[in-house]
Amino acid sequence: MSDKFFQPISGFELPRFAGIPTFMRLPHVPLDNPRLREVQVGLIGTPWDSGTTNRPGPRHGPRQLRDASTMIRAENGITQVRPFELVNCADLGDVPPNPADIDDSMDRITDFYRQVIAAGIIPLTAGGDHLCSLPILRAVAADSPVGMVHFDSHTDLFHSYFGGSMYTHGTPFRRAVEEGLLDPTRVVQIGIRGTAYDREDRDFAKSVGIRIIPIEEFHARPIEDVMLEAREIVGTGATYVSYDIDFVDPTFAPGTGTPEVGGPNSWQALQVARLLDGINIVGADLVEVSPPFDPSGGTAFLGVSIMFEMLCVIAKGIAR
Repeated sequence: MSDKFFQPISGFELPRFAGIPTFMRLPHVPLDNPRLREVQVGLIGTPWDSGTTNRPGPRHGPRQLRDASTMIRAENGITQVRPFELVNCADLGDVPPNPADIDDSMDRITDFYRQVIAAGIIPLTAGGDHLCSLPILRAVAADSPVGMVHFDSHTDLFHSYFGGSMYTHGTPFRRAVEEGLLDPTRVVQIGIRGTAYDREDRDFAKSVGIRIIPIEEFHARPIEDVMLEAREIVGTGATYVSYDIDFVDPTFAPGTGTPEVGGPNSWQALQVARLLDGINIVGADLVEVSPPFDPSGGTAFLGVSIMFEMLCVIAKGIAR
């Protein structure tokens, strides 16, 4: 049973439009807070998008996601999981990035997450662009490579951009494989679609054993079957989950920098996260929410709803 300190503020106690917004109205526990070691799942913002190569904006994602998350309540209406009663959850704040220096920002992110991992906390991250996942993995997978379930329109497996830029939001998982952070035979990428420059990324995936489930196959199969395969691929080992909001069709999630048509609807977006149940999740992220392209906040609310589904799965796994 979770400590009362870690219970979110109820909308019956304080209206959801009032108070200082934290992720899901949880207590803010900075890394120097003595109660940090009581936290089991830490929600973290990475407000950084220096890896973006076209439409910027995800650096503003964590702030909008926090605001939208005040609408999250205590119980999952489908699974009836009450995560805040199962585990101690807290908002650990934002990683302070350096918007003028990619390398320094990645070091700052890795250093922050090393402290989180050292405290025994499973991180649940709100991005930021998808390059954020690489420095997080450098902390999460410091001791041994992990598997990954990756929801996205894009593989993010390219070698480089513009003749030699090795660190963009299109390269993080190529680097993660090269650095030994990911076991490619335990990686599955779901929802890949859209026009392409070439086949370089898919050729790399095939060469190292990454399983790609393109959108045509995703739509042709029952979602339960797709996610059963995903669970079989990652097995029982430590697994990271990375969820790019552009996995979802832009009709339902327009607030992102690189949208691709033909994707899942919002119900399917929640369903795949719910079907992560049973996976040994050691960290997860929701990235690429870009508020300038959806000031209404609908994309952000879908994003935090997906985060809540992942939190329910993580909490249930810890409580088993």
